[in-house]
Amino acid sequence: MIEVSNISKQVSTTEGTLNILHEINLSLASGESLAIVGPSGSGKSTLLGILAGLDLPTAGSVSLNGEDITAMDEEGRATVRAGHVGFVFQSFHLLPGLTALENVALPLELQGDKDALKTAAYYLKRVGLEHRTTHYPRQLSGGEQQRVAVARAFACRPTILFADEPTGNLDTGTGEKINDLLFDLNKEEGTTLVLVTHEHNLAARCGQRLVLAAGRQVDQTAPKKKAVVKKTVAKRAAVKKASVKKTVIPKAKVKAKTRAKPKTVAKAKAKPKATPKPKAAPKPTAAPKSKAQGSKR
Repeated sequence: MIEVSNISKQVSTTEGTLNILHEINLSLASGESLAIVGPSGSGKSTLLGILAGLDLPTAGSVSLNGEDITAMDEEGRATVRAGHVGFVFQSFHLLPGLTALENVALPLELQGDKDALKTAAYYLKRVGLEHRTTHYPRQLSGGEQQRVAVARAFACRPTILFADEPTGNLDTGTGEKINDLLFDLNKEEGTTLVLVTHEHNLAARCGQRLVLAAGRQVDQTAPKKKAVVKKTVAKRAAVKKASVKKTVIPKAKVKAKTRAKPKTVAKAKAKPKATPKPKAAPKPTAAPKSKAQGSKR
């Protein structure tokens, strides 16, 4: 889905050449999620812009859905973005003169979708704003505006969604709801999700994590998967230990029993040899007959 090879970004300043990114490599499959993390000034937003085709690298290549967007002109990259890419920014970027419904429907109308309003209403309902369709951005809270932005992004059914600090302007409780919404829609729609964030809890929810420091790639890990592997390994080890204990104890008991049994069996065998007559004289069986007769009486 996303293939990045040796991406570098440099800009010229009055003080000389500034290296923003240096040889970044990345691979992300369809439907997966990635968190780009690092301190301020590490190049996170620049990398996101290059991945989305909003900016070009100085060196290296970026492939989206098998298309090398770094080899395209601006018109070609715009076509790819229109067909495959959605955005959610820290600033909501809603048009103040349009209602929530019209803000979500606008990109669909630009694509020529005849059912733009119906689709927009559906996604506003998905984000819990069906009662706010006729409200303007100034009449909505910050969390509600961001939900409109999320609905707008998913309404175009993008194959890749880029989110740059999507909860940076929201309080903790509202931010968590937006994060849940992003991941819920990511799973339901099968959209590849790429996030730039400072929030460690949000980064931990992603399948992969790319760490940047001073424009360099420090690490690319999959924290969730590794944690799961560790848990499963620990569980398997615990199960093995438990099973070993269970199997060892019965064996010991069986051995103890089998060792004790031969003595009792030997005694039992010795007695029957001396008294074989009780076998031939089943007088106790006659007693049940008398009981049966008594019952008949």
